[in-house]
Amino acid sequence: MLKPSILLAALTLVSPGNVLAQPDRPTASPLPSVTLPPELDRVLRDYEREWQAGSAAGLAALFVEDGFVLQSGKSPVRGRAAINEAYRMAGGPLTLRALAYDATATVGHIIGGYAYGAGAADVGKFILLLRREPGGPWRIVADMDNGNGARPPS
Repeated sequence: MLKPSILLAALTLVSPGNVLAQPDRPTASPLPSVTLPPELDRVLRDYEREWQAGSAAGLAALFVEDGFVLQSGKSPVRGRAAINEAYRMAGGPLTLRALAYDATATVGHIIGGYAYGAGAADVGKFILLLRREPGGPWRIVADMDNGNGARPPS
């Protein structure tokens, strides 16, 4: 059986309020951005433009007809009409950056981070799945995003 003084000392060391007992947790450095080919970069810049304009219809038009939006904390939506509704509250500053990508002639993806304003730290991350008809523009098949724990400014 532990003596009360030893037990008290042990509890003091692991107490949440005891700074000495908690090792410093390194903060992760943001992953570096990558440069996208112009036709893929256009997808991100068009998305930013339509979001900043508060254009739900413009955002929905960036998707294939039966595309998906998979927002954090919300049910999936499918199809341009549902995407238009999902984005009806879109608007404000938004900056997208690519962390990785890959593409063949007709399918691709972009993995990235988003922030609420140029030069701001990422507050979330996303994956865009893309498709295009040969020679046509890239369209979004699915947009999945989630936050890093920060909330957008009100």
